[in-house]
Amino acid sequence: MQEIYLDNAATTPMSPEVVKVMTDEMAHDFGNASSTHAIGRKARQAVEHARKLIASSINADPEAIIFTSGGTESNNTAIMEVARSRKHVGKRIITTKIEHPSVLNPLKRLEQAGFEVIYLDVDQTGHISLDQLREALTPDTILVSVMAVNNEVGSIMPLAEIGALVKPTQAYFHVDAVQGLGTIDLDIKAMSIDLLSTSAHKINGPKFLGFLYENPDLALPSFVLGGEQEHKRRAGTENVPAIAGFGEAVRELTAIDKNQLQANYQAFQQLILERLKSAGADFAVNGSLTGAVSHHVLNLSFPGISTYVLLTRLDLAGFAVSGGSACTAGSLTPSHVLAAMYGADSPRLGDSIRISFGRFTTSEQVAAFAEALTKLVLELQSK
Repeated sequence: MQEIYLDNAATTPMSPEVVKVMTDEMAHDFGNASSTHAIGRKARQAVEHARKLIASSINADPEAIIFTSGGTESNNTAIMEVARSRKHVGKRIITTKIEHPSVLNPLKRLEQAGFEVIYLDVDQTGHISLDQLREALTPDTILVSVMAVNNEVGSIMPLAEIGALVKPTQAYFHVDAVQGLGTIDLDIKAMSIDLLSTSAHKINGPKFLGFLYENPDLALPSFVLGGEQEHKRRAGTENVPAIAGFGEAVRELTAIDKNQLQANYQAFQQLILERLKSAGADFAVNGSLTGAVSHHVLNLSFPGISTYVLLTRLDLAGFAVSGGSACTAGSLTPSHVLAAMYGADSPRLGDSIRISFGRFTTSEQVAAFAEALTKLVLELQSK
């Protein structure tokens, strides 16, 4: 049975060139990048080469890039260290109701410690109101944390506009760009971003690696304590092969026209939607197909069909999709994103699936999935 992977918002297959770069590094550059001898210096060169590639992709200076274990650590670092170092300035933090758990859970802990967290609403397309943000910004606001692209419905936040609102205040602007890197253009200077988190495994790179862009003017204390790696900003011996692979993944993405990539994803969406429509299937799109949205995610509701049942049947047929964020897949808790968009009592919370594409997805794979999905939905809805 052929397996077709359409869960790229959860993770992506590694690029063949990334595998090659990492394999070469593991075979030849085993040195510790902090060692001063020739073998260590060679490893350091690989790290710094990747750092330059990555920095260039977001219009940042290389020294502002801190390698971490992934998006979760980067988000935790940005949020917790801003709170700890600026609590004397204020204890108000602004975010949205549809952030990733690696943002929401640290904020819950800060609330327990006496911080005030404002959760911005979203409309049924998954977007915030800039007017609500403007009203929420007060003199004691120390941080605004907003994701670039939502991982469940693909909504793109107005980062430049948010940055323009935050810049005149004393608050720092943090962006969770785990789903944004590789799908939209990011420019930390044009968008007035102070902190930006990413993860390599979302862009066909290795798992357990990411970076945090930190505006050097912030001078935040280290979140992980130990040695003096990453210029004393993140302790722990650098994973040289993975960092080199991350650099290669970013290099490949930089060479790709993101508008063309989005056009490909949009064609995949239409292929699925047209097949469902032509067969008379009962379904609805969660979020929007137009406007500020990344087309690599397609979230669909199928009235009368349990998410669990549909996912199980698709899995048995060889198709990998999901019910939402992979970080909450083992939980019985309904999607907080769909709850924020449609209400906690909406039936969409229990009958929706997320389909997500990557740059290695083919139209043949999507066509096969569309056919199987349509047949299965018609079968289940007829019962």
